[in-house]
Amino acid sequence: MNNSNSDTHISVEQQRYATWLSWGSRSGLAILVATFLAYVFGWLPARIPLDQMPNVWSLPTSEYLHQTGAPTGWHWLTLIGQGDFAGLLGIAWLSGCSLLCLVVVMPIYARRRDWIFLAICIIALLVQLLAASGMLTVGH
Repeated sequence: MNNSNSDTHISVEQQRYATWLSWGSRSGLAILVATFLAYVFGWLPARIPLDQMPNVWSLPTSEYLHQTGAPTGWHWLTLIGQGDFAGLLGIAWLSGCSLLCLVVVMPIYARRRDWIFLAICIIALLVQLLAASGMLTVGH
C-alpha cells in the first residue's frame, strides 16, 4: 500500500482557509492563556474576586446575574478590562475565527466566478453573524 501524498492536491482556498484558521486558533489560545494568567495573578482587577467565584458558580443564571451584576449579551465588552471578563475575549475570538477564514477565501471564489461556493460563504457568514447578534433568542 502506497501512502504517498503525491496524488493529493490542496487547493488555494483550502490552503488559505487553513492558514488563517491556524493563525486564528493559535492567537485565540494565546489570548485565553494571557487573560487567564492576568485574572489568576491579579494583573487585572476582578469584578468577582477569584476566591468568591465558587460561591456564585452554582447559582441559577438569574440569581448569578442579580448577585454579581454581570452583564448579558455583548455588554460583557464594557467590562473587558476586568480579569473575570477578559477571558471572554479569547472565547469570542475563537468563535469568530471561521468568519475571517470565510472572508479571505471569498475573493478566490469571486475571481473564479464560482458563484455557488461564494454564495455558500456569504450565507454561512450571514447565519453566523445573525446568531452572534443575539436577535435569535427564545424565551426572553
